[in-house]
Amino acid sequence: MDTFSQHELEVLEGKRFKFGKNWLSFIKTLNLERISTAENSLKEFLKTETLKNKNFIDIGSGSGLFSLAAKNLGANVFSFDYDGSSVESTQILKEKYYPNDENWKVVQGSVIDTEFLSSLGAYDIVYSWGVLHHTGSMWNAIKNIIPLVKPDGEIFIALYNDQGPTSKKWLKVKQIYNKGFLGKLLISSVFISYFLANFIFYSFKQGHSPIKKYKDYKLQRGMSVYHDWHDWLGGLPFEVASNEKVVDFFNEQGFYLKKVRTNNGLGCNQYVFRKIG
Repeated sequence: MDTFSQHELEVLEGKRFKFGKNWLSFIKTLNLERISTAENSLKEFLKTETLKNKNFIDIGSGSGLFSLAAKNLGANVFSFDYDGSSVESTQILKEKYYPNDENWKVVQGSVIDTEFLSSLGAYDIVYSWGVLHHTGSMWNAIKNIIPLVKPDGEIFIALYNDQGPTSKKWLKVKQIYNKGFLGKLLISSVFISYFLANFIFYSFKQGHSPIKKYKDYKLQRGMSVYHDWHDWLGGLPFEVASNEKVVDFFNEQGFYLKKVRTNNGLGCNQYVFRKIG
């Protein structure tokens, strides 16, 4: 079964969220501010002002925003995603901003497919933000990206924080969300209202207006709080990893931790590891 057919089957069986559909909706909101914010996120974590002549692979490119950001910073970009709609979203951005650029390639593929990965070569920067925990085989996916890194190259990944029993409860929520229209309606009506109420409550509690907090959220990575909420509620497959396990794993693989930002609640821990040349 080809990648596209397998993906669609998993969606129909309620095992996988349509991330790509969410991203196609998100890119309609894309503007120069969001693009600039994505560029600044890469510059901050990679501790550089330019990616000129760097080879950058975006594993699970999603909307294509960070592939575009890397391209704007001067990188040669290779983008791939398992979800055909995410590939479409990334391709739309490429055609809009770099229509004839042969140094940005967009394809469909899976990080679980070692034969596919073995054909890609090695890169200065391997980027996979919030993706590997949605593969259904997270630790295999993490292992599979190691050969993609050049000596002295870097991996920039984000993985869901392990919250123990709380993470197991969220898995149940996601499973209900993906059980057809009624499941999505039930979970969305309960949790979007809950998220919105919390968003407003904590904005005022922190002495900010909700509008300011919304703008601050956009400035984190150029993302949309609305689309992120749906991504979180529907995000299957769903796995988590503790900070300790992630750091220990990469240390054993010959990497050292260059930068980390941990999350004690919902959301991702972010890491940049450098391969010891």
